[in-house]
Formats: sequence, structure tokens, C-alpha cells
Amino acid sequence: MIDVYSWPTPNGHKVHIMLEECGLDYNVHPVNIGTGDQFKPDFLAISPNNKIPALTDSEGPDGKPISIFESGAILIYLAGKTGKFMPPGDREKFDVLQWLMFQMGGVGPMLGQAHHFRMYAPEKIGYAIERYTNEAKRLYGVIDRQLASHAYIACATYSIADIAIFPWLRSWENQGITLTDYPHLKRWFDELAARPAVQRGVKVLADLRKPITDDKSRDILFGKSQYQRR
Repeated sequence: MIDVYSWPTPNGHKVHIMLEECGLDYNVHPVNIGTGDQFKPDFLAISPNNKIPALTDSEGPDGKPISIFESGAILIYLAGKTGKFMPPGDREKFDVLQWLMFQMGGVGPMLGQAHHFRMYAPEKIGYAIERYTNEAKRLYGVIDRQLASHAYIACATYSIADIAIFPWLRSWENQGITLTDYPHLKRWFDELAARPAVQRGVKVLADLRKPITDDKSRDILFGKSQYQRR
């Protein structure tokens, strides 16, 4: 049985969507990152970087239990386990992996900073807002150019690269983006948003997430609690 420890964030939804797309049975355990669940010893045992999501599988590759953290690694693991959403040929596989790394190293961190400085920072810092909003626009442009000549992000078929990127673009308005400025991306986005498994995936734990408005939650997510040695 697969157990996923998660919260309804873009990184969490990547794994929720993948599990739904693969048709796997799984149990989901909420890790409320606003109240500090991510720092509990039981969670740190499977996710030492104190970030969601993390996954355990009682039937790992050698028939023994395995635990995995980092959402990109989880997507690769589930693709290998099921033989789905990762093309078999080396050339196509590396195309998918490079776009997955693009999401992990660029889309996630940069759009995360755009969210932070536009929505959550205790003071409005014009330089930071401009920098990360412009970087968001640049990344959307990269994706739009790729999708001008490709049906999907990495190859001719839907893959874990699409699954990884899609959840990060759902909050495009908060990132200072006008989606119609990127017509090829919008075509792809609308197609993915209509997939039943995607719709199920983004609903996982969604009713538990509340707006971050109190100082304690802000401290846990962005303040000194985040940086304590454990």
C-alpha cells in the first residue's frame, strides 16, 4: 500500500495527480505545514528536509518497504513502478527528465518566490516583486514557446513533466500573469485541467487549506521556526 504525506500545495498536488492518473490505491495523510506538522519526528524520518510531500510504499522495488521524499523523485518512482507517463526510449525519457528538472529548479522556486513577495511578505518590496514577477513571465514564455511546436511539454505524449508543471500554473493570477498572453500554454493548461484524474488530484486535501493570516503560521512557514536545527 502507498501512503502519501502531503498538503494541498503545488508540490503536493503533483503527487496527488500522478497517483490518480496511475489508478493506484493510496492513503493520504495531511501534514499541516501551517501548524508545524512537517517538523514532527515521524515525518522527518521519511522527509529529512521537512518538506511535503513524502511517500512510503510497502511494496518497494525489491518487495520491501521504501520511503521517498522530493516530489520530482516521487514522480519518477511512480512512473517506474507503473510503467506510465515516462516514455520507454532513452531520447524521449531524457526529454521528459530535463523538463522535470526545469520545473524543480526553475518553475517551482521562482513562482514560489513570486507568490511570497506578492502575497505573503510582511512588507511590499518593489524590487523583489518586480524581479520575481518578471521571472514568472519569462518562465511562462519558455513554456509557451515549447508548446507552440509540441502537444505536451516534453514529448508527443502526456508525461510526468506535464504533471509536475501544471499545478504551479494554477495560481497564475497571483503570479502577475495574464494567461491569454500565452496562447499555446493556455491550450495545454485547459486540456490538462479537463482531465478527470487531474480534477480529482487537485481536490485531495483541498478542503483543509486555509488562507495564511496569523503570525504563528507565518513564523512556521517563513520565520525562525523554519530555520531551527533539528
